[in-house]
Amino acid sequence: MDSTVKNSTAESGSEKGSAKHGPKLYGGIAALVVVVVAAVVVAPKLSHEAPVSAAASTTVVSVAQPLQRDLHERLQLLGQFSPVDQVELRAQVGGTLTHIGFKDGDVVRKGALLFTIDPAPYQIKFDEGTAQTATARARLELAKNELARAQTLQKTDAGTIENVEQRSAEQRSAQAALDEAEAQVRDAKFDLDRTHVYAPFSGRMGTHLVSVGNLVSGNRGGGSSTTLLATIVSIDPIYLNFDMSESDYLNFQRDRASHKSALANKVDIALSDENQFLRQGTLNFLDNSLDRASGTIHARATVPNSDLFLTPGEFGRVRVDFQSSHQVLLVPDTAVSADQTDRVVLVAGADGVLNEKKVQTGGLRYGLRVIYSGLAPSDRVVIGGPPVAPGMKVSAEAGTLIAGSDEGSN
Repeated sequence: MDSTVKNSTAESGSEKGSAKHGPKLYGGIAALVVVVVAAVVVAPKLSHEAPVSAAASTTVVSVAQPLQRDLHERLQLLGQFSPVDQVELRAQVGGTLTHIGFKDGDVVRKGALLFTIDPAPYQIKFDEGTAQTATARARLELAKNELARAQTLQKTDAGTIENVEQRSAEQRSAQAALDEAEAQVRDAKFDLDRTHVYAPFSGRMGTHLVSVGNLVSGNRGGGSSTTLLATIVSIDPIYLNFDMSESDYLNFQRDRASHKSALANKVDIALSDENQFLRQGTLNFLDNSLDRASGTIHARATVPNSDLFLTPGEFGRVRVDFQSSHQVLLVPDTAVSADQTDRVVLVAGADGVLNEKKVQTGGLRYGLRVIYSGLAPSDRVVIGGPPVAPGMKVSAEAGTLIAGSDEGSN
């Protein structure tokens, strides 16, 4: 009986143990199956994707060696046109304005009648002076005859010295009266002439500031009391004013001193909307000192304007070509970047690693940036591709630099 009870108890304990550990066993098996399946599915994908990711980490850039050119240095500056002559036309005599001889903006020739002020009062004064002159002249003629008669009588003892002296005084008085009358005529003639205002030179008129019928005030000495009638500016030739920095001025002076010729004073000009320097001028003035505030010196060129296209006040670009030349390198402007105050370019080494080189740059020539120093002709300059940085390892592909036109470059 005891053995039977023990067997029953053992079987009962065995069944309880199986019931207790069964769920854990099945859960572990299921987890193991999931891991195996995932490894089977994912492993091939990882084995195929690994090479692609490695290949994508290498950046491809375009590189090219800089172009070499023997260039004449040049300056490009901004200037503004101004008239050679500019005059305010003001009334020198007062009166009623009776005539305007131009339309606003007209180009007039030297001597053209522009304004007429009523000349009637001044004509009257002139006529009065002319009459007084005639009277004074007749009086002088009579005094001369009386003096001659008195002198003749004195020689024959029929006249006295006192009579001669009296006739001589009358002659002097008549002469003075004639001189005064003639001066009054000249004065009246001066005023009469100023009733007609003529163009002092050929040029373009501005707007008229006084209309016909208005009363204008005049003053021979000018001043604020005179009426401003209009302005006139000369337009052919025309000035182009510009300023040079001290360094540009020194370079210009050294080049001009070494090449003394007419070409040393020639400048090329392009308007603000022009890409080519098709107009020419002649440098005719350099100021006698540099401006202490701006560190620049004023210069001026005379420009022909036979087609009357250029207008005072508009801007133009001035290009000054030097006669001396030197070897430079050219790279795309996009290949040059700023590092604080320095200019740098990226160069690909033989191992594909990018190096940074500091360069001294100039202007744009042939559509490319001028490099004076810091770069070798054999350097492979990065000219295209995604953004890169010094120290990166890249895959360099050969690119091509193409030089454009140099006509519109600085």
